[in-house]
Amino acid sequence: MSLLPVEEALRRVLAGVTEPLGEETVGLADADGRTLARDLAARRTQPPFAASSMDGYAVRSADVSRATSSLIVVGESAAGRGFAGTVGPGEAARIFTGAPMPSGADAVALQENAVRTGAEVTISGPVKPGQFVRPAGMDFREGDVLLTAGTRLDPRRLALAAAMGWADLPVRRRPRVGLLATGDELVRPGEALGPDQIVASNLYAVVRLVARAGGEAVDLGIAADTHEGLAGSLETGFASGLDVLVTLGGASVGEHDLVQEALRRQGMELGFWRIALRPGKPLMHGRLGKLLFLGLPGNPVSAIVCGLIFLEPLLRALVGDPDAGRDRTEPAILAVDLPGNDARQDYVRATLVPRPDGLPLVTPLPVQDSGMLSALARADALLVRPPHAPAAETGSLVRVLRLT
Repeated sequence: MSLLPVEEALRRVLAGVTEPLGEETVGLADADGRTLARDLAARRTQPPFAASSMDGYAVRSADVSRATSSLIVVGESAAGRGFAGTVGPGEAARIFTGAPMPSGADAVALQENAVRTGAEVTISGPVKPGQFVRPAGMDFREGDVLLTAGTRLDPRRLALAAAMGWADLPVRRRPRVGLLATGDELVRPGEALGPDQIVASNLYAVVRLVARAGGEAVDLGIAADTHEGLAGSLETGFASGLDVLVTLGGASVGEHDLVQEALRRQGMELGFWRIALRPGKPLMHGRLGKLLFLGLPGNPVSAIVCGLIFLEPLLRALVGDPDAGRDRTEPAILAVDLPGNDARQDYVRATLVPRPDGLPLVTPLPVQDSGMLSALARADALLVRPPHAPAAETGSLVRVLRLT
């Protein structure tokens, strides 16, 4: 059986998302990390009035055209408490940052250039029209579409939505992602280990990948390597209202790798199995009705790499991210010589060293075993080596996928 190229595998995974998940409304305080379901237009103009950008005196620029000008102070304008009167010829109003510009005034003289004596203020230097004035609508105007569907909300965009007048936001529902680890050899961290057992570590990395992509992880536990054990765990998952089922391990073809057979018995339509990827060749993809399925390898590094390449884009597509499938790699300069590659696309664990005058230097770690989490934890990026890539010399331009 020929191995499926990584790009084609990702295309098929994303093609399984026929439409984004449904919409729900959440308050601003709960919207961080959520994805907008609809375009948002401003409900107000910002600023809603011409406002001062500095502390000083609101003046008519025509009155302050000489080296020194003396004006009569007729009022005060503060933020939230504007001056209701009018600044006439030869007059000024004390004004503070953010306060509305009084009628008649068209500029602000800095307080550093003003000397106040009773009701009179002397301004040093000429003041130009519009100086230190933020005009109404300088940021945006009512009706302007500033946030579009598919936008991932973060503190900056939430502040903008609030300024636009939105207290509640229409967002995509979070994908519910069931995570099922498989294997008699697995125990949870902190539990007693038998003589032939290991800690189930990759589950906790994938939980965070799900959250980072905007999903909600549902821990389905650890299934035993029996048809009965797997069937029971799968039934629990199917009853949990999942959008995506992710299994960890059991995706190979050994006598104890039962995931594919167990899912076939449940009616899974297998999309593909085995891809031209290192680490992560035994990746499975399919669907059970509306439920999408990804079978990640059991080796922890393989599971995390496949989660980055396939699971995160899948979840972003489910919440309507228009850039879900975009190439997230970036250029870097190779710090060492590399031999030619074979038929699989390599994701080599590597470190990055920034350079002040250009692209970062990337150096592969000396050990690349897919069971070594310590090496992955030291890595800054994955150095991508396409299938059949020729030998590359130090200083060559390569592509990397950052891990942070």
